[in-house]
Amino acid sequence: MDLFEEAQFRKAKHNTRRHFLRNCMSGLGALALGSMVDGDLWAQSRFSTPKPHFAPQAKHVIFLHMAGAPSQLELFDYKPLLEELDGQSCPPSLLEGKRFAFIRGVPKMLGPQSTFSQHGASGAWVSDYLPKFAEVVDEVCFLKAVHTDEFNHAPAQFFMHTGSPRTGRPCMGSWVTYGLGSESQDLPGFVVLISRGAPTSGKRVWGSGFLPTIHQGVQCRSEGEPVLNLENPEGVSRNDRKATIEAINAINQLEHEAVGDPEILTRISQYELAFKMQASVPGVMDISKEPEYIKELYGLNDGDNAFSRNCLLARRLVEKGVRFVQLYDRAWDAHGAGPGNGVGEGMRRSCAYIDQGLRALILDLKQRGMLNETLIVWGGEFGRTPMMEARTGKGFLGRDHSSDAFTMFMAGGGIKPGMTYGETDEIGFSGINGRVHVHDLQATILHQLGLDHEKLTYRFQGRDFRLTDVHGHVVKSILA
Repeated sequence: MDLFEEAQFRKAKHNTRRHFLRNCMSGLGALALGSMVDGDLWAQSRFSTPKPHFAPQAKHVIFLHMAGAPSQLELFDYKPLLEELDGQSCPPSLLEGKRFAFIRGVPKMLGPQSTFSQHGASGAWVSDYLPKFAEVVDEVCFLKAVHTDEFNHAPAQFFMHTGSPRTGRPCMGSWVTYGLGSESQDLPGFVVLISRGAPTSGKRVWGSGFLPTIHQGVQCRSEGEPVLNLENPEGVSRNDRKATIEAINAINQLEHEAVGDPEILTRISQYELAFKMQASVPGVMDISKEPEYIKELYGLNDGDNAFSRNCLLARRLVEKGVRFVQLYDRAWDAHGAGPGNGVGEGMRRSCAYIDQGLRALILDLKQRGMLNETLIVWGGEFGRTPMMEARTGKGFLGRDHSSDAFTMFMAGGGIKPGMTYGETDEIGFSGINGRVHVHDLQATILHQLGLDHEKLTYRFQGRDFRLTDVHGHVVKSILA
């Protein structure tokens, strides 16, 4: 039986390689393999390298998502009136027509639990929760009136990263690599790093949806084996692995010629990339050879901090050509249902955890001349209410979910530094000017990469889809 006949036999027996790979080699076990021994091996790409729609301002994106939604009212959106209203009953008019996750009855207003002051030449308001970040506010652009359509965590996280509150759509990193490809031949174009737990939405939030799976995010670990199941089993040499992949991909190529399924080409490329990653990933993820002053900048000499380590890894990854790096930090759902939690001590601890790494990432990119080509985006999936959370009349020192207005910031990548765009009302509940919808944010990120969000489409189930659905406008006022 020759290779082609074997392929047909397996398909007829409903024991296809596709079934095997999908069920037994999901994730990075199926994500990769190329040449480490011979640099010319598999050099012919099976996917053409796409071009941007116009000249880009940024080459890379580092998106730092604080999963759980940090309160803008304790960080950046200072409201003196809210301080005065602290402890007073919420006016019923504020609650009319609104949907909340936990507020029941009439809650109390909750003043900021932090102390605010102005910083930098821009005079940006930053609380004492982020003293180190306050030193670099002149490098960032604050968006004070971002709003979304969702008010629960998982749907809002999906909405932020895929443009839809439901699963099955490609995430932003997948759209970017689909639109631009990767600068690196040895690393994936889209890498995910996690600290303090995965987001509520789970790993599907960095999935490729209906795009070819070569565009899905590859999760790397900041400690230990960088990518699980990537290394060869004991007793399998590098040459053995190369020969195995060549044989597998010969069969895959035959099947592609027989059935024409483009996902088979994706599978071939995944094997090749994973083989290359066996050599490239351990090196780029090893920070031991970083100079001591860099480790000190990120605070890594003072004990382990996964967020700071991930910020340093993000810099190393974009330096090596990775197109989109997604960082998730999960400890921001500040409901305050116990002592030391909520937007008081609980949020203060979370801020202390990210403060130095956040500042270091901006300074490190700037000192290397990389900030102008790397777009940093920071924020959560929604904001927090100016009134105290109340469940069946019981008050907590926490705030409920709010989709009407929250603060995000962007830095580098052709964004105006030292700027604040948008404004909320006197208690920080709703945006009153400069409102930025999540689809606007997505359109702006794509624009800085040279991609027109209305032209970046993929035909699926009979119609063209895009990240921004049928919405979104580039926020031109914040572009340098």
